[in-house]
Amino acid sequence: EVWDEGIFVVSGIHFVVLLATVLVAPVAVSAEVDNPWLVRLRGISVVPDESSTISAIGGKATVSNSYVPELDISYFLSDRVAAEIILGVSNHDIGATGTSAGNLGLGSVWLLPPTLNLQYHFAPEGKFRPYLGAGVNLTLFFNVEPGAANSIDYDAAFGFSGQGGADIALNEEWALNLDIKKLFLSTKATIAALGTTVTADVDLHPYIIGVGFARRF
Repeated sequence: EVWDEGIFVVSGIHFVVLLATVLVAPVAVSAEVDNPWLVRLRGISVVPDESSTISAIGGKATVSNSYVPELDISYFLSDRVAAEIILGVSNHDIGATGTSAGNLGLGSVWLLPPTLNLQYHFAPEGKFRPYLGAGVNLTLFFNVEPGAANSIDYDAAFGFSGQGGADIALNEEWALNLDIKKLFLSTKATIAALGTTVTADVDLHPYIIGVGFARRF
């Protein structure tokens, strides 16, 4: 199982890198931008906006917030357009409330949500540099702890992302970064517990709210 989870994690990273290559390479070849790389390190809050349908036993799934670091790497294709790869993992406690078996603790799970956004920067030379972005996301689930269940399996989730934020220049190289993202993704959980197997269709749709620092190279 650990080996399978490792394959999923590596596959997710390969997916984003491959997608970035396909989207960025044709433009990057012809673009000449001074210091095209921008690296951001943020502290983020991952806040799921979940809804769910649980078969057989009813009720709804609950997913806790998570507070973790996040690393983002951007490449500027022009002065105003950049492609950003978002890397990080988050851990969430899972539960179910209002089921026919009462409230259930369903352990925890780690999420790896590699995301690629294409951004437009409105004032790249200003002190205040707002941007908007949109892109795609592949979320993988690993290190599942089933809690009161015998086992839980989560399907990998493909979705879309939206983003807004701003860099506030501190000097020529460093900036303070404020950022909010919304991921639109759903997963199917298969839960073996109480002598039966039930499924839950869960819309996670998390907000990712971050603050950190950015450096241009």
